[in-house]
Amino acid sequence: MTLRAKTARILNRDIVKNAIIGVIVFNAIILGLETSAVVMDGAGGVIVLLDRLCLTVFVVEILAKLFAYGPRFFRNPWNLFDFVIVGISLVPATQGLSVLRALRILRVLRVISVAPRLRRVVEGFITALPGMGSVFLLMGIIFYIGAVMATKLFGQTFPEWFGTLGGSAYSLFQIMTLESWSMGIVRPVMETYSWAWAFFIPFIMVTTFAVVNLLVGLIVNSMQDAHAEESNAATDEYRDKVLSRLEAIEARLSERERD
Repeated sequence: MTLRAKTARILNRDIVKNAIIGVIVFNAIILGLETSAVVMDGAGGVIVLLDRLCLTVFVVEILAKLFAYGPRFFRNPWNLFDFVIVGISLVPATQGLSVLRALRILRVLRVISVAPRLRRVVEGFITALPGMGSVFLLMGIIFYIGAVMATKLFGQTFPEWFGTLGGSAYSLFQIMTLESWSMGIVRPVMETYSWAWAFFIPFIMVTTFAVVNLLVGLIVNSMQDAHAEESNAATDEYRDKVLSRLEAIEARLSERERD
């Protein structure tokens, strides 16, 4: 067995994967502690040292994968994801790139590439994106129609909420999320326009309860399909192993019969 094969075998061990998950979680805690002025005043040097040690572990892991897999490393999208996340963490802390340094917390997202169940959730979400695009287009059409109507109906009396097309769209988005929609917006409007409920209630029914639930349904279906594909792949792999063992047993029996 070559050194590359041994390295790949070590990286695929559960103990190594669990150790990486532990380092990711520990690093997330460290990055959270960096936001506390009290903690940084008391143990800032230790916090920074631990953060650098975690980053060192991530860099060593990426280098080990590059050595073990070679060009195949870049064919795996999750490897590319880890490579970009770690690369962002290596950006020097200059004034112009301080925003990129703040993105170090994105290291926590590496737990997705390591944990199979979280990876399945993300893959299901990505699979649902084409269908979600159609739903978002439908949502945009509904919002545009609603914003035009709300601006024409309520813009003169309530310019702070419905004075412009953009303001109306934002107010309707707040209504869709059900955030202070009744006492904050709709009831004050109804004090002037008693029939305003006939506009807002159907809008909420269509957007909040219909279109949003349609998005959730698409994501759930995609996750179920991804889980089914994974289960089928595992079943096929198990079947191939059983068949290979049966063939080996049959070959042995044939040899004994010949003897």
